[in-house]
Amino acid sequence: VNSNIRQIIEIEMEEEKKDHSTKGVAERLARPNILALHPYRCARDDYSSGILLDANENAIGPTSLPTKSLDPYDNHLTLERYPCPYQIPLKESYAAYRGNGLRAENIFVGVGSDEAIDLLMRIFCKPGVDCIMTTPPTYGMYKVCANINDVSIINVPLTPDFDLQIPEMISAVTKETKLMFVCSPGNPTCKAIPLSDIVDLAKSTYHGIIVVDEAYVDFSDQGSAVSLIQQYPNIVVLQTLSKAFGLAGIRCGFAIGSPDVIQLMNNVKAPYNVNKLTEEVARNAMANISTLEQNIKTLLDQRQKVTEELENLDFVTKVYPSDSNFLLMRLKQKSKEIYKTMADNGVVVRFRGNELHCDECLRMTIGTESENKACIELLKKTYSDMTS
Repeated sequence: VNSNIRQIIEIEMEEEKKDHSTKGVAERLARPNILALHPYRCARDDYSSGILLDANENAIGPTSLPTKSLDPYDNHLTLERYPCPYQIPLKESYAAYRGNGLRAENIFVGVGSDEAIDLLMRIFCKPGVDCIMTTPPTYGMYKVCANINDVSIINVPLTPDFDLQIPEMISAVTKETKLMFVCSPGNPTCKAIPLSDIVDLAKSTYHGIIVVDEAYVDFSDQGSAVSLIQQYPNIVVLQTLSKAFGLAGIRCGFAIGSPDVIQLMNNVKAPYNVNKLTEEVARNAMANISTLEQNIKTLLDQRQKVTEELENLDFVTKVYPSDSNFLLMRLKQKSKEIYKTMADNGVVVRFRGNELHCDECLRMTIGTESENKACIELLKKTYSDMTS
């Protein structure tokens, strides 16, 4: 019997050696959920040149720039020293801009909104136990962050008109549902969720946190859920400087919520997550709100013009109403082929036909007047060439 046991052990050890020799160290040691991960696919993974109307950036340009410091030489940021880990002046100026009685202790500053999404899951969700809720079609990073953190997802789809199904959402939650993500205005839906819906969720029997992702809020006339923070401590609002402020390149975002939630986020984040250059540009932006407002007006004017032109095209069956700096349109046919051909010819939009309720849909960022004209002309030519 003992010899048989030894033989089995030796066979197993030999098999393990073979397994180690054929697998890399990452495959042998990484968590299974990480090995199975499908990473977020950003716009630049596909195309990085041409007229880029695919990433919902602000083509008008940035609200602010870094302070000139080379001529004459001026090391006013003392870049040899670590930055302040709490960005108090930036938080104070951002709180003053957003109003509603906000103070610095209501605001977390991070590397875009994505850091805040990840932190909230790390703080509130036990891996392999807890879950989040999303309402597809929606922003893809919620799913990616959940998969990274080994957190399961309950999906309660939006209606075909991109409205929340609140009774269904409340029915679907469990005691393990710690976070509920609501993207407003939505991506790719471009539709803002009424604040009354957010209030209904906050007042419901759901006992988790409602995370309202407002990356595009400055293009909407619906108002911000920031106005609800003081009354409803179970609401956290995410915002960013990447869209209306035209500062996607500095990677600066905010979480706005009750002080106890924000304190936990500050406790868990990396010590120096926001660098001095990012903070300086962000503070400069807070002092340049007139440029922000003018850029928003320009983009909204262009959004209206582009909407009207698209609605006049017989092969565009629907242009969804937009509360953001982009449009979602449905073509009669061949939207994926048209997207690829347009991109290969220098104008890049985003194909969204593989998402729920978005059959044959393209998403087009509102760019400058000349970019928008070029996009529409190429769209018309491409559709004609591919269907004639």
